[in-house]
Amino acid sequence: MPGNATTHFDDVALVSVASVLPSRITTSDDIEERLAPALKRLKLKPGLLRRVAGVNERRNWADGESSDEATIAAGKQALAEAGVDPREIGLIINTSVTRKHLEPSVAVRLHHGLGLPSSAINFDVANACLGFINGMSLAAGMIQSGQVKYALIVNGEDADEIQVNTINRLVREDLDRDAFMQEFASLTLGSGAAAAVLGRASDHPEGHRIVGGVTRAATQFYDLCVGSVDGMFTDAKALLKGGLDLVVSAWKEAKGEFDWTGMDRYVTHQVSSVHTNAIVRAAKLDRDRVPVTYPELGNVGPASIPITLAAEQKTLRRGDRVLLMGVGSGLNTGMLELAW
Repeated sequence: MPGNATTHFDDVALVSVASVLPSRITTSDDIEERLAPALKRLKLKPGLLRRVAGVNERRNWADGESSDEATIAAGKQALAEAGVDPREIGLIINTSVTRKHLEPSVAVRLHHGLGLPSSAINFDVANACLGFINGMSLAAGMIQSGQVKYALIVNGEDADEIQVNTINRLVREDLDRDAFMQEFASLTLGSGAAAAVLGRASDHPEGHRIVGGVTRAATQFYDLCVGSVDGMFTDAKALLKGGLDLVVSAWKEAKGEFDWTGMDRYVTHQVSSVHTNAIVRAAKLDRDRVPVTYPELGNVGPASIPITLAAEQKTLRRGDRVLLMGVGSGLNTGMLELAW
């Protein structure tokens, strides 16, 4: 295969995966009610978020909740389910897009909150919505090489600020229809947290072996989706086409080493009904094997894949083959196979 971004692992397992969701529900009707003056002025029909994106609601942190505390709670839950003592963790990678400041890393706060040992390596990995898969791959390589025994991959997202800023901007009188649609994707974002424990498969025969995967880049599309707390500005049509082309080309290139045509489950990054249906068609996936969480949770960024996997794990049986499929702005894609 071309490039060096194709990996096989022979002694790494996903030992546990857990998620924590906010208690506050924000419906698409709630958001469109706040946008009513703009929708009327721009002659956009009500029900846009449900009709176009398939997002009925999303979660937001309530008073007394936060993405950091929820991520710590998800990490503790994952450690408990794995039966791993926090003192055994040798690595924690935070993969969140959300960050309250540039320095220090978000990982240091989570490392402290989880009571991890001083010997545990800690850092952030930022790669848009692909971060969690990148974090898993990095951790798997360090476990495989013997650098660490256990790794904890975490993610916590907070969509509140970007939603508020976007809505405030979209109701301005000087905003035209094209500018409105350029920010439409921001309205689909949701909040949530997730964590996964990785370890040696030989130590955890009950775990879910990480078989390997592939990553590919199409960075000529670096400016199609650019986001900050102020807003996320997207060329939706070009982003969808570029992302699909990248996923399909990576899928085809992987055929020499991986056969992913008959997986028992395809856990994709949750964006919208448009993106999910397009990936199903382009890769010729069995729609019944593609679980979705975006109707209730929206797009929770890098946390969407582990949140969906955590929700789906009760339906998986020993021996099932699971493919994690992520795409991140930039563009980058990553696919990681699990033997359940």
